[in-house]
Amino acid sequence: MGTPLDSREAQATEVVDRLHEEYPDSTISLNYANRLELLVAVVLSAQCTDERVNEVTADLFEKYRSPEDYAEASEEQLAEDIYGITFHNNKGGYLKGIGEKIVEEHDGEVPDTMTALTDLPGVGRKTANVVLQHGHDIVEGIVVDTHVQRLSRRLGLTDEERPEAIEQDLLDVVPEDEWQQFTHLLIDHGRAVCGARSADCEACVLADICPSEKGDSDTDLASGEAWA
Repeated sequence: MGTPLDSREAQATEVVDRLHEEYPDSTISLNYANRLELLVAVVLSAQCTDERVNEVTADLFEKYRSPEDYAEASEEQLAEDIYGITFHNNKGGYLKGIGEKIVEEHDGEVPDTMTALTDLPGVGRKTANVVLQHGHDIVEGIVVDTHVQRLSRRLGLTDEERPEAIEQDLLDVVPEDEWQQFTHLLIDHGRAVCGARSADCEACVLADICPSEKGDSDTDLASGEAWA
């Protein structure tokens, strides 16, 4: 079993340092050209791969160029235009509602506060954090997606299970100037090495400090269950 460092702060810093070396070009993988496109792409990415979202938005962003375009479209038309995205019917409704609220309450501009963003349909704290960080250069939190949720538990950085609680734990131990990059690094590592069902501990640069390392540990701390 890997042996984590003496404190969660030291563990988090070491994780970030090693992953920076492993993934020096780590960044957001969604395609967008402006804040509205970023917001739409992140909403569509919930429970859907970024690759699939990028395929769909290539045409979507040609057709819908403003909040008014989304507001004026029907939910049915929007759902058809994002067909292939997970929960496309629900998300079609979100896109229309987002367009309406931005037009009616924000003068056609994507808002720049956590409160205003999470008031939009289909936008939770995770989505709002992404939009603030990459659309407004405002970093006030850590984006906790499924990769961050899984890896932060495996690495012993948190015992929490809910994304909101995990974020609060991570804010206390991840260096503030790494809050944005921390997410991208863990996403890249989760995709390349530390998958939900296929963790490749032998190829992992963090194995020696990971309390879930399955060469010796019987337990996946992400799930609390025995390794398959």
